[in-house]
Amino acid sequence: MEYSEQMSNLANSAELQDGEGLILDSLSGGELTVLEPRALTLTTRTGIAIERTLPHKKIRMIGPWCFLDLFGPTSQSEAMRVSAHPHTGLQTVTWLFSGKVIHHDSIGSSQVIEPSQLNLMTAGQGIAHSESSLNLGDDLHGVQLWIALPDSVRNQRPAFHHHQNLPQTQLPGLSLQLFIGSFQGLQSGATTYSPIIGAEISLKKSPSRLPLEENFEHGILLIEGEIEIAGKVLSKGTLAYLPVGINELTIVAHSPSKIILIGGEPFKEKIIMWWNFIGRSHEEIVEMRTAWESKSDLYPEFTDLIGGRIPAPQMPNLRLAPR
Repeated sequence: MEYSEQMSNLANSAELQDGEGLILDSLSGGELTVLEPRALTLTTRTGIAIERTLPHKKIRMIGPWCFLDLFGPTSQSEAMRVSAHPHTGLQTVTWLFSGKVIHHDSIGSSQVIEPSQLNLMTAGQGIAHSESSLNLGDDLHGVQLWIALPDSVRNQRPAFHHHQNLPQTQLPGLSLQLFIGSFQGLQSGATTYSPIIGAEISLKKSPSRLPLEENFEHGILLIEGEIEIAGKVLSKGTLAYLPVGINELTIVAHSPSKIILIGGEPFKEKIIMWWNFIGRSHEEIVEMRTAWESKSDLYPEFTDLIGGRIPAPQMPNLRLAPR
């Protein structure tokens, strides 16, 4: 999905906490930061409405996760039609709850994704892709996330992988499907470059205890229903941020609910995220933009259902600086 905000989004780095891991039901709600989504519209093609919680002015990143859009549910015709656009220095993660989307890219991939399947695109040194929903009578509803690649691997050749039959587990009061990373002995087959987790969790109407990796910071995005964490009630689309040092979380579901859990070790590198690129310096971002606008060999043309390509915005009248 295209990143429509023309700004530099800088990394947040959480500090490790000393001492034993904590269980987040005995702590004050002050340990929990609730991020409200921003309603945005991608004006390219149909203008699908989205809710964005990362990057946020309070929290720029959660582990290596640097971008989170929730879209739908919507039954509008041609709900998603995003023309060819570039990515560099990151991985894109697409996960659906309903509907179907077809992905095309500049390395020759063509893949339909359905609910409970993962599309993982590793942009590396540069890739272009397009996304189009297939109007088959189902509401389109899903999330797209970005993962920042560490410096050691961010210039690799681009790749695309589709994953089905992802691992699942049951815990008292909840069921979990892991789409990336690891959880309690489960391992997704998706390629990662940082310690990470991404999972869809369905909650029954009851309190549930969710084990967490103590060295990770985490985010919980409420997709449907109503839940309460550390005395705070979350509404649909809000993202709860949990700092490093928590090894178990109590979630009270007031109704059958669905959440997305993301997490990872705090990302220690300084980055610049501008448009659809992640770099380490102003000059790199300029080079990435120039490569796209000049139709560099990094971005071979490809045929899809939409046609066209999205031009890059103008560079801002300031120097982008990593943090």
